This record gives sequence, C-alpha cells and structure tokens, in this order.
Amino acid sequence: MFKKILIIEDIDSVNLGISTALKEKYNVNITSSKYCDEAFLKIKKGIIEEAPYDLVITDLSFIEDHRESKITTGEQLIKSIKQEQPDINIIVYSIENRPYRIKQLFDEYKINSYVTKGRESTLELIEAIDALSKKQSVYISPKLSQILKDDVFFEIEDFDIELIRNLSQGLTQDEISYLLKKQGKSPSSISSIEKRINKLKIFFKAKNTIHLVAISKDLGII
Repeated sequence: MFKKILIIEDIDSVNLGISTALKEKYNVNITSSKYCDEAFLKIKKGIIEEAPYDLVITDLSFIEDHRESKITTGEQLIKSIKQEQPDINIIVYSIENRPYRIKQLFDEYKINSYVTKGRESTLELIEAIDALSKKQSVYISPKLSQILKDDVFFEIEDFDIELIRNLSQGLTQDEISYLLKKQGKSPSSISSIEKRINKLKIFFKAKNTIHLVAISKDLGII
C-alpha cells in the first residue's frame, strides 16, 4: 500500500472530500495542495528528505488567482514531477472526457490511472488506488475504458494535429503551406497538405474540412 499521497486540487470542497474519503479507507500520510508550484516543491522536498511521495492525485485545470505561477496546468505539473521522480504513481482526477486528450495522458505523460469526476468518482478513485497498490494494470473510469482499446488515434501524428489546428483557425491550404515553409517544416507543399487533409477526411469519415475540424474538437485532438 502507498505510504504518502499528495492531492493537488484547487477546489476546497473537492480537496476535502478526497482527503476525508481516503483517510477513512487507508492508514496513510495524506497531504494536499491547491497550487501546482507548491505541490512540485513538496515533491522535491520529499525526495531530498528521503521520504518521497509514492502517489499523486491531481486535477488538470487550475483557476488562476493573485499568485504568480510557473506551473499552471496539470500536464505541466505531471511532466515536471515525472522528471524528478519517474517511478511515482499518478492518478488524474478530472472532468476532462475528450478521448484523445485522455489517451495522450497515458501515452505521453505516463500517468497510471484516470478517474473522471462524477457521482461515482470517489468509489472509482478508491478502486484506482487499490489496483495500483496491487501492481495491477492501469485503471481508467469504466465509462471511458474503451479509449485505451480504440485504435482510432494510433495513426494521428503531430503534423496532422498542427494541420487541423491551422484549418480550425481559418487558414487556407496555400496559407498553411506558406506558414510551414516559413517555419522550415516538412512536408510543406500544397499537394502534400491536400493529400494529408483528404486522408484525414477519410480516416474520420468527415464530409468536408469544417466537419473534420468539428470531429477533431469533439475527440479532443485540438
């Protein structure tokens, strides 16, 4: 079982709710923080004192206030923590439900579990902790479990994301080509861009460019 858990959540009621539920369930040292910078310092302090946290539960979005912050998002925080302590377990606890973004958290940010906030979220959070403590495979909220099994995202590259993002901003293929050439990126020819857009339309079954952008937004690709 985990010995030290750090909860990063800026909504007091949610923070308190998680802490209370975990203290009732487990005999474990629980610390909480409302700020990413503060949480990161706690992680570093734990490492220096040779008493590191072994589990982090964090939200993805944090409301800005008067305090100046270097780390402002959950993704930035996770990346920073993993650089300091690669083997730490991380559970993301968020309302985010866009498939691509959630899959990116597992693939790129190497999180261990994802629990979506909702009516059953406290129970699911406990299930995630139990699964991780038993060294089981990654845990994801049941209603989102298909995300990790779906092959729809495997062929999407960074170039495709940038291309769709440019289309969403109203740029024409000529303008995208000019922009890519200016940035020294390849492929940048109009014919290459057109072929890639057509491939994406077929892949996502999009009727046109506007439909392609809409689908991409729904999936959380952009």
